[in-house]
Amino acid sequence: MGKNRVPTQPDFIKWLLLLGAAALVALMGAYVVWSYVLPHSVYVDRYRYPVAGIDVSRHNGDIDFGQVRDDNYQFVFIKASEGKTYKDDAFAKNYKRAHEAGLKVGAYHFFRKNRTGEEQAANFLSVIKGKTLDLPLVIDLEDDWGNGATTDRKTAVNRVMEMINILTDKGYSVMIYTNLDGYNKYYKDLLGDHDLWLCSFTSPDLQPTMPHRIQQFSHEGSVKGVKGKVDLNVFRGSKRDWSRYLDQVQHP
Repeated sequence: MGKNRVPTQPDFIKWLLLLGAAALVALMGAYVVWSYVLPHSVYVDRYRYPVAGIDVSRHNGDIDFGQVRDDNYQFVFIKASEGKTYKDDAFAKNYKRAHEAGLKVGAYHFFRKNRTGEEQAANFLSVIKGKTLDLPLVIDLEDDWGNGATTDRKTAVNRVMEMINILTDKGYSVMIYTNLDGYNKYYKDLLGDHDLWLCSFTSPDLQPTMPHRIQQFSHEGSVKGVKGKVDLNVFRGSKRDWSRYLDQVQHP
């Protein structure tokens, strides 16, 4: 038998390139499945769930909120901030226009797990300062490839709780936004004292025991006044329930 061949540096580089190419193909495959195979929308009966809304950020461009209102939507959540320093530069404009259109307005912050709750609360509060909001402050808590993959669950939850405590001490009601994975990983056992806004592409009728107040049921909505696709949401209750809920929301 011949002697084992020792890999040369070019061989090593070749294998690294092959591994990188394989990883890229896998990621592209996962994206295709996510984009074209998995559902991103579900039909919701608006007679059963008459109170509906959208959530937006700078990526939705210029929005005519008067048309949104006239298209039978009652509320909007607007992105305010993200992490320690990012501020959505469309927040002030979106807030002003939505408020003038008579929509019930809320604000949300995308939570970065590698930043402290104190840092993120300060960023969020700096953006919404002086604004009259109708809905709870929302902490958008979800896992993605770039969001603190090295931050363990306990640390992430502790940071979320730190942020929640600061916001509630300021007099705000707080709501958690997440998907079903985030519900099981973060919310169910640890954050259940706060309202839940759940992203789920199944009918609200199929989740009667879930505790969420609001359900995001589509990433592919078409709404007058918004160019392109927009996220759609419904309040899980009647118009009377909605009115009562708004009365319970606390703001300083």
